Amino acid sequence: MDLQLFSRENAYTWRVEPHTGMHVPAIIYADEVLLRDMDHKVYEQITNVARLPGIVTAAYAMPDAHWGYGFPIGGVAAFDADEEGVVSAGGVGFDISCGVRTLHTGMSVEDIEPVKKQLADQLYRDIPAGLGSTGRIHLGQKQMDAMLTGGARWAVDQGFGSSGDLQHIEEQGCMPGADTTQVSEHAKQRQQDEMGTLGSGNHYLEVQQVTAIYDNDAARAFRLNVGDVVISIHCGSRGLGHQIGTEYLKSMAISASQHGIHLADRELACAPIKSTIGQNYLGAMRAGINCALANRQIITHLTREAFARVLPHSGLELLYDVSHNTCKEETHTVNGQSRRLFVHRKGATRAFGPGHQDIPGDLRGVGQPVIIGGSMGTASYILCGTSSGEELAFSSACHGAGRAMSRNKAKKRWSGRHIIDDLGRRGILIRSPSLRGVAEEAPGAYKEVSAVVDSADQAGLARKVVRLEPLICIKG
Repeated sequence: MDLQLFSRENAYTWRVEPHTGMHVPAIIYADEVLLRDMDHKVYEQITNVARLPGIVTAAYAMPDAHWGYGFPIGGVAAFDADEEGVVSAGGVGFDISCGVRTLHTGMSVEDIEPVKKQLADQLYRDIPAGLGSTGRIHLGQKQMDAMLTGGARWAVDQGFGSSGDLQHIEEQGCMPGADTTQVSEHAKQRQQDEMGTLGSGNHYLEVQQVTAIYDNDAARAFRLNVGDVVISIHCGSRGLGHQIGTEYLKSMAISASQHGIHLADRELACAPIKSTIGQNYLGAMRAGINCALANRQIITHLTREAFARVLPHSGLELLYDVSHNTCKEETHTVNGQSRRLFVHRKGATRAFGPGHQDIPGDLRGVGQPVIIGGSMGTASYILCGTSSGEELAFSSACHGAGRAMSRNKAKKRWSGRHIIDDLGRRGILIRSPSLRGVAEEAPGAYKEVSAVVDSADQAGLARKVVRLEPLICIKG
């Protein structure tokens, strides 16, 4: 990336003033090295986002930003429905509500080490993973609609977990406003056998250890200590979410001209929030969010069962579940006034600061947990939201390390078998149905996650709490 394209506000904030059709500035949060290494396409995409109707304040890109479909992955933008604002399927992404949840185990590394291989094998047997993976659950039409309406609450009602889990999930486990009539039969058919599955790509289940604490007060509130073992689950809405994104991107592109919308990039297909297609998409997208929440809840139940077979005294209480790839209607302060906005976070997570009413009561004093997954074999982090994040980017933060290399380049450069063996020598057990998938997700194909997290921390988007390092990774 050419740094001359930006004005530098500080060491972690880079600004592009409005020009040639931009309604608002574009802002990227990153240190100089991360920004320099970003593809120029990130600049093109985030400045194109700034040209969309009804956008408020600025178009933002997080430190993990990289080239995506329409919006850059790591892109954040908010729109006002009363000012001809739009909703964009490309601003949400294909894997609707892909997200991460982290579970306590109540155990230490010393408890895990004697049974680590047995535990890895048990998790791999019990958690379906990989391209086209299917589970033991089959949903008929009525069950499908109930799941898409109820999310994790539906899953708990079916016996997958407890009601206590719901308090530590965004939206208490169920996104209001889902409209199953706006989800195609094809999308539903793709999902009927995929509940409780990880899928492929960068999705994973990791058993991790806490190796460093950066904020003692927040770590205490999150009940995390050095040496603790936790589990992180990263997956989304599988085939259903992808189908919703595919269908509505096409419909929005076709209808854009009817609404007087000029698209700088066809991949930014969008529709006015108040239009019929805009409302239909929001209803379908919210159903997709519920699908992802239910999916992670079922996987949590399967994980608990697997752990109980190997370690009967493990607890597996939910710390938090946070989504990315969403559009949510939220209240934010803009120029001193409270406004209802539709906030798109594509490859970015919500990061509400201390005191926000939507944070569980036991965590509210320190801020919302923000879970940042690393690449396979590298560290992950848990951060917490900040008060400053509200003004900086509508209380948003990065979501992961962010790709630095395409999957095609990665699989040409690395051998999946070599990666598994190398990580094994470091004490990290990998289980995956696909050596090619492992190669595509090689640690070297991603940005350095510590640099991404440090940029988010220093910029004020979120505050570092703990570092996690992997012991076992079940990879899709």
